[in-house]
Amino acid sequence: MRIDDERAGVATGPVGPSVAAPRGRRGRPAPTSKDVARVAGVSQSTVSYVMSGKRPISERTRRTVLEAIDQLTYEPNAGARALAGHRTNVVGLVVPFHNPETASGLMAFAEEIAVTARGRDYDVLMLTAAEGPAGLARVQRRAMCDAVIVMEITTDDPRAAMARELEMPVIFIGMPGDRAGLHCIDFDFETGAELLVDELADVGCPEIAVLGWSQDRVGLGINYVPRFRTHAQARAADRGIALRWIDAPHTRAGVEGFLDAVLGPDGGPHPGLLTVHSPHDLGAALQQRGLVPGRDLDLVSLCTDVEAEGQPVPPTAVSPQPRDVSRLAMSWLFDLLEGDVPAELRLVDARLTRRGSVRRAG
Repeated sequence: MRIDDERAGVATGPVGPSVAAPRGRRGRPAPTSKDVARVAGVSQSTVSYVMSGKRPISERTRRTVLEAIDQLTYEPNAGARALAGHRTNVVGLVVPFHNPETASGLMAFAEEIAVTARGRDYDVLMLTAAEGPAGLARVQRRAMCDAVIVMEITTDDPRAAMARELEMPVIFIGMPGDRAGLHCIDFDFETGAELLVDELADVGCPEIAVLGWSQDRVGLGINYVPRFRTHAQARAADRGIALRWIDAPHTRAGVEGFLDAVLGPDGGPHPGLLTVHSPHDLGAALQQRGLVPGRDLDLVSLCTDVEAEGQPVPPTAVSPQPRDVSRLAMSWLFDLLEGDVPAELRLVDARLTRRGSVRRAG
């Protein structure tokens, strides 16, 4: 059944003059629950029951009504939302699993969020980032969850404007360029970059070569990438050390190309190496060249403790602490569900863990 979007925009009440109907997008009348019922082929009361959850509705009918709501972009008025304001005990989690460079790290975030949610008798609804702002609007419109956590934030993230408009709490793990009015939590990548550069500078490395993110990763605009790089470069300049940054795929071929570029064939002093991901392929490539971190050269990494300890020579590293970030995000989320909490940026402190990959005198 089709609804004519060009229907009259004036409604006459039982008493008094005509009143302009609510206007939707592009000045058209906003859809009503009656419109939803017509599209779904059900009664208006059934639409109400789906929205309020006051009566059991078959899953098939419920899906039909929700699809009609999405088709019409129907938004219940504030009074209806208040009547339907029961808790779902579900947290939405927007996580893109499209990139092998970050899949394991993202799973650590997601797992910790799920464990914390279950401890509070909540479930987690996984959402695709591909929906963008419309996905956030959809989960509120369908009353699918009580709050949402959004990961992988870009500098110009289009979901930021929508997050400011939603009535349900939204927490960003990461920060857009404009974070006004947003609840953002992240790891302190700026200090992490400085700690890693200082570690190599303190042992007298003549220069630092950084194996950065792939060009594809950089092109996504993820906010922590330029934050880390900018502070690493600034710290190296402050310490009077040359820093060479090479973005390369996190593959064996990409690592080999990086080493060919920075080590050279002359056998001279090796630069200190800094990698922004698990150094598994780097460690294997160095081993094939007869080079051992901590003996022949110095290596530090931005990687989790689990990733570091899994290497033949565990590197000195700064962990982005995905589990700590996730636990704090969930704690903040439950505070938001209980009442207003000021929008702000919260950073998880960076710390360096020394292992055997950096040479030290004596």
